[in-house]
Amino acid sequence: MNRSRGFTLVEVLLALSLMGMLLALAYGGLRASTRATDKGQAILEDSGRIRMAHQFVRKQINQMVPLAFADEQTGAGERVVFKGEPRSIRFVAPMPGYLGFGGPQVQELSIVNGEDGDELVLSHALLQGFEEQNLYMRDPILLMGNIDFGEFSFLGLDENGELLPWLNRWDQPNTLPESVSLEIEFTEDVYINWPLLTATVRIDPSALEDLVGVSSEQPAYNRAIRDLIDKRKQQ
Repeated sequence: MNRSRGFTLVEVLLALSLMGMLLALAYGGLRASTRATDKGQAILEDSGRIRMAHQFVRKQINQMVPLAFADEQTGAGERVVFKGEPRSIRFVAPMPGYLGFGGPQVQELSIVNGEDGDELVLSHALLQGFEEQNLYMRDPILLMGNIDFGEFSFLGLDENGELLPWLNRWDQPNTLPESVSLEIEFTEDVYINWPLLTATVRIDPSALEDLVGVSSEQPAYNRAIRDLIDKRKQQ
């Protein structure tokens, strides 16, 4: 009489081990897929934020106007139209309609300490009746966070109308720089690099002559700007 034969203990243990391995592989693949999806989503979000901040900063620098917002406390009483430091700039320009109204506004772009690294923020106040404390009556607008290093630099002209090297401090507050650059390096939490930002101040050529006493019809001026920018890229 034939007896029915079942699985031995060894066979059961082997089957359970194989099933566990298959489940572990499936879970590992699912986890890797989830992490890749999350990273892709983070990259898209970082890319969008960086692009918007980059475009906003460039546009505001392009729109600078040589309007004075303060007087230096000196005997000469120089009118201040631009302040430039390694971690902040202050100037006058129109604001986008969704952020401000009432005419030109004094704007300050600055790199300040934040919770997760430094932050690029914008403060602004109306030019009419401007006082420095007006910039800080409301919370600044956060443009970009997770910054490990950030620095502004400036391009100007000497008394002969020749282009100077890039400076990290602007010492001619009564004139606008020719160009402003902003370099940013992010912390490891950000997967996208900040594109090189070098924005030229777009003011009327005749206004430039009035401000600095230099003819705007300089030979190969645009080429010189591009050469300086290319040198910065190679550094």
